[in-house]
Amino acid sequence: MYVVRPTLDEQTLATVNEKVDKFIANAGGEILKREDWGKRRLAFPLAKFTEGFYSVLQLKLSPVAVRDLERNLTLTEEVLRHLVTRIESE
Repeated sequence: MYVVRPTLDEQTLATVNEKVDKFIANAGGEILKREDWGKRRLAFPLAKFTEGFYSVLQLKLSPVAVRDLERNLTLTEEVLRHLVTRIESE
């Protein structure tokens, strides 16, 4: 999951989503499912923003590549916050 600044227009938001998709593809990952929740109110202000665009991805990625993905998300200025969790297989 990642939250993007609310001040972006739709074209810039699409560019950020493509950038994240490219990070995953370059790391050898695969996006299984994408849910764009749109603009939502944040539980608490982040960098003086009270809203953000939420995107939730379910993906397959090696554990080593997760570190690189998190680093790239941290360095992307448009991304306010991100969270990567592991889903246990059945």
